[in-house]
Amino acid sequence: MGRHVKVAYLALGSNVGDRAGQIEHALRLMSEAGVLVCRRSALYETEPVGMSAQRWFLNCVVEVETELMPLALLRALKSIERRLGRRAAGPQPIARRIDIDIIVYGQQVVRLPELTIPHPRLAERRFVLEPLRELAPDWRHPVTRLTPGEMLAQLNPAQKNSGLRRWPRREPAP
Repeated sequence: MGRHVKVAYLALGSNVGDRAGQIEHALRLMSEAGVLVCRRSALYETEPVGMSAQRWFLNCVVEVETELMPLALLRALKSIERRLGRRAAGPQPIARRIDIDIIVYGQQVVRLPELTIPHPRLAERRFVLEPLRELAPDWRHPVTRLTPGEMLAQLNPAQKNSGLRRWPRREPAP
């Protein structure tokens, strides 16, 4: 029986403590969970969306290969978030040590109560679309057939003007 390996794109973000260090730690833990990180975008510092005054996030997108099916991948990523100290969010958005979202899983469309793929807010998030375009400029959304660049062009003015900049620095360890 052949292996079932899928390419997926994951978005990672952190706005607490050593943001870059926490992203690096999450990437190391992924390999232990059966998720091979193949390529990664640059880090982008991004303005918090829908949150009160908080520290800006560091975000990136990674291309991974995994044999895990979508729900098993979700469970593995949530376990990594918990290991790195992520608390469950309440009704209000909170600061996050680490946030890992499945953005794309092959060309699959998944609609379950606990998981929607492609990510339901992908087309609204500049902080995901910019790094996704960096890694996969020709990828097309399986429903809308739009590329990341085409989705970026359709952002509303507030989304287009949200704070986002390439982040060249490395933070000191706490």
